[in-house]
Amino acid sequence: MKKYSPAVRVLPNLRGATKQATTMLSDKTLEKKEKANSFFSEVATVFIFISQTIKETFSRDFEFREFLRQCFQIGYKTLPLISVTGIIMGLVLTIQSRPALVSFGAVSMLPGMVAISLIREMGPVITALICAGKIGSGMGAELGSMKVTEQIDAMEVSSTNPIRFLVVTRVLAATLMIPLLVLYADALGILGSWAGANIKGDVSFALFFTQAFGHVHFLDFLPAFIKTFFFGGVIGLVGCYKGYTAGRGTESVGIAANSAVVLSSLLVIIVDLVAVQITDLL
Repeated sequence: MKKYSPAVRVLPNLRGATKQATTMLSDKTLEKKEKANSFFSEVATVFIFISQTIKETFSRDFEFREFLRQCFQIGYKTLPLISVTGIIMGLVLTIQSRPALVSFGAVSMLPGMVAISLIREMGPVITALICAGKIGSGMGAELGSMKVTEQIDAMEVSSTNPIRFLVVTRVLAATLMIPLLVLYADALGILGSWAGANIKGDVSFALFFTQAFGHVHFLDFLPAFIKTFFFGGVIGLVGCYKGYTAGRGTESVGIAANSAVVLSSLLVIIVDLVAVQITDLL
């Protein structure tokens, strides 16, 4: 019988462990490589989608009738939700702020404070988030279902540009209608603030609005109004992109709608942060 030293017995085990560690390392490296490739391909797809949308926006064959239909869908059919949201914003802000102002003897500042808060920040952001939930999810689900049922492929076969017909009209309609919805929500918010001020007080309609707009300047309104166009563009682009690039399965429709709401809401907050920083520099 040959006798082997302990070092010789351990050597095969070390070789096997080294080979196993190398295999695990290579698997993790391949997994990270695949994630990096998918990330960069996703970024490239987004830039291609945005470039195609901008290109088709300025094309000659603009789908004006579909654009008007989308304006009706986005604007008019969202009015009840925005109406309730606007009135509640002004009412809650007034009820919460009045006791603090009463303790300082500054109740007369209440209309101006509410008007500035609604016009500069609360009105645009909350309205955009509500629209991201309703409009963004609707676009993602609608285009996602068209992708699943191969309607988009049928449009391409029939020489109809789906980017021009489906995406451009929806993005432009969202970019145009969301600023109008924000103005509508601001007006109803101030009206709700007047109703809230009369719960524990007695302020006339003319006096309240005179005090409210006496503290609002043009530079308070203009930056807040300009950033709403970016809110609309972001919501329209994200909703259309998620629906247009949805998968083939039926579950991809729900995934597209859900991801459209989450991503558009996050981007609205980021755009608002950037807009506030730029406005602060002016």
